[in-house]
Amino acid sequence: MDNFALILLFLMFGFLARRQSKFPPETPQVLNTFVLYVALPALVLQKIPALQFSWNLLIPALVPWVLLLAVAGTVLLLGRLRNWPRDVIVALLVVLPLGNTSFLGFPMTEALFGADWMPYAMIYDQVGSFVALATWSTILAAVYGQNQATITVKTIAWRILTFPPFIALIVALLLKNLTYPALAQKAIDSLAVTLVPLIMFAVGFQLQLSFKGERLSPLVAGLSIKLLMMPLLALAGLYLLGLDGKAMQVSVFEAAMPPMITAGAVAMMAGLAPRLVAALVGFGLLLSFITLPLWAWLLHQI
Repeated sequence: MDNFALILLFLMFGFLARRQSKFPPETPQVLNTFVLYVALPALVLQKIPALQFSWNLLIPALVPWVLLLAVAGTVLLLGRLRNWPRDVIVALLVVLPLGNTSFLGFPMTEALFGADWMPYAMIYDQVGSFVALATWSTILAAVYGQNQATITVKTIAWRILTFPPFIALIVALLLKNLTYPALAQKAIDSLAVTLVPLIMFAVGFQLQLSFKGERLSPLVAGLSIKLLMMPLLALAGLYLLGLDGKAMQVSVFEAAMPPMITAGAVAMMAGLAPRLVAALVGFGLLLSFITLPLWAWLLHQI
């Protein structure tokens, strides 16, 4: 629980820092850029070589895509039944299928399960959440957003192939049977350890809990789908298939993550119900500090 307490502490530091004039508004963008281009690739290079290849790797690779289809169907059905505006429906389609599987999922997985579980979380994030962000969410935001843009297969492929953590994943897999030189290993370890404090500081800095005038129905439905329905579906499906072990438990835990901050930013930049999206991200993050330990406890009992 010490690691979990540290996560909350770093989050609080970021939240309080926003009230200090010495930290510019661009602080989270700078920290997030460092994490994406330096700390997260270093963590991938550090953890992936320890991954043991087996059919179990298909679990964290496929679960996020199955859940995406289930969430999309649920949102479209609820949108029709509740007569939600189109921008609300599209915003939910952009944000809900994608969890905060790296920025929050990595530190929470390490804190509540342990470092040995991290490679499975990385597969879930890179093969699932990131690729879905680069394809599903990007296309929806481009087609239905206020600033409509042309998206091609080439631009999507380029985004994936040039994304630093994805490049690190490919490199780590290619070098899996090799040992890094001592200096390189030390540099990787030193950079990887910066991931959790920087991420949680940046998340705390951006945390918004305001809720101004948006309809309550899509907010409650969105949080229920993300924090309850998705992990329940993952748990029930994998249990019925007779699957267990680290890959199964990490997949359920990652499915329980709150809405992805980056997906929220994509939706807001596209003008898709920005106040609703901000509330989903903010309240989802806050509630997840209650729901995630409960999910971890439940998974440890299985």
